[in-house]
Amino acid sequence: MSNSNILNPEAEKIKEQVFSLIESYSKLVHTAPKFIPGESTVPVSGKVFDHTEIQYIVESALDGWFTTGRFNTKFEKEISSFIGTKKVLTVNSGSSANLLAVAALTDEIWGDKAIKPGDEFITTPVSFPTTINPFLLYGLKPVFVDAHIPTYNINVDEIEKAITPKTKAIMVAHTLGNPFNIAHIVEITKKHNLWLIEDCCDALGAKYEGKHVGTFGDIGTLSFYPAHHITMGEGGAVFTSNSKMATVLESFRDWGRDCWCETGMDNTCGKRFKWKLGDLPEGYDHKYIYSRVGYNLKITDMQAALGLAQLKKLNSFVEKRKHNFQRLKKGLHSLSDKLILPEATPNSDPSWFGFLITIKEDCGITRAQVIEQLNEKKIATRLLFAGDIRKQPYFKNIAYRDSDTLPNAKLVLNNTFWVGVTPMINDEMIDYMIESIHTIFKK
Repeated sequence: MSNSNILNPEAEKIKEQVFSLIESYSKLVHTAPKFIPGESTVPVSGKVFDHTEIQYIVESALDGWFTTGRFNTKFEKEISSFIGTKKVLTVNSGSSANLLAVAALTDEIWGDKAIKPGDEFITTPVSFPTTINPFLLYGLKPVFVDAHIPTYNINVDEIEKAITPKTKAIMVAHTLGNPFNIAHIVEITKKHNLWLIEDCCDALGAKYEGKHVGTFGDIGTLSFYPAHHITMGEGGAVFTSNSKMATVLESFRDWGRDCWCETGMDNTCGKRFKWKLGDLPEGYDHKYIYSRVGYNLKITDMQAALGLAQLKKLNSFVEKRKHNFQRLKKGLHSLSDKLILPEATPNSDPSWFGFLITIKEDCGITRAQVIEQLNEKKIATRLLFAGDIRKQPYFKNIAYRDSDTLPNAKLVLNNTFWVGVTPMINDEMIDYMIESIHTIFKK
């Protein structure tokens, strides 16, 4: 349990009684039932927690400080240390993290490098919508590069031919926890003076060449939705080691204000009533000076408390995901003539979010048939997010450019799905999934 505020002895005694009751309650209500093959659901994702997380949330609530506070400060510091980056800022979702990252690139502080309407950015259509959408909101055109199979990341060999004088940025995700070829992309961004945003929402704990993903580009983003590696219920984060970028990100997150005081603090700069900015009168309160078109994307301290408890379990969660992934891959290896199984990017250490499977074109069964039969066996599945984002209804009237023909995007759209490797899944469930998939393909 984190350090609590100083309480009088009677209040402290009551709090300890509350925590004890929470532990008893959690064991009665939140203990996972015994797995029964064919009757119990094998989840594809979900939150993993015990009484500790609830105790942290309640302790935060007992503080009576409902906005960002001491739990958030500690969470930001601890996850910054875990990742190996200088600054982490929590936000209310992974999608907001991506929005904030793109917004920061519009700032006039970057001069000619700032993104503006009419510019282009490079990504892949095999993506989640909110990896791409923030650029659309700021008037940029997506340039699509095909995915590489079996890593399911952007095909780095095709990126450079997509670059034009209008190209300003590359933004791609580490697909389902598998890092993309960062070394190659960083080389391209340096050569062409491009921004790089790493969407790490599905990849917390993944490493490339021994370093955590998100630390290679200008900005990294995270999601703490219940399906992800750790959860705050809702929540996310942006992180960077560029101090100037951190200041811009924080301003856009906090209404676009010029002030950098922490919540509940005043006059950190020591000259709160001595600024002269814009057309405001000299001495206008710095807490109410706005230099950017910003948002309010902060979280509550109760969310941060939940995240802090989860963070203590992150390493074990990541190891369990790796274990489940390897067990699945070994068990399905004999079906390689019918299935394309996922592979880690060279020089990477993935933090797997799911186990991707692509059904080969000539194996005599469709994806729909496979996932329908898995569903009948209570095995949950998911498609690879938007599949090919260009085919989604909302993309009908959006202008974009393709770097080339994108055959793998079509294959993913029609033939790819994934099953879970979440820590919720035990060896018995993994073996049941393997047996069930073998049975389907024997038919």
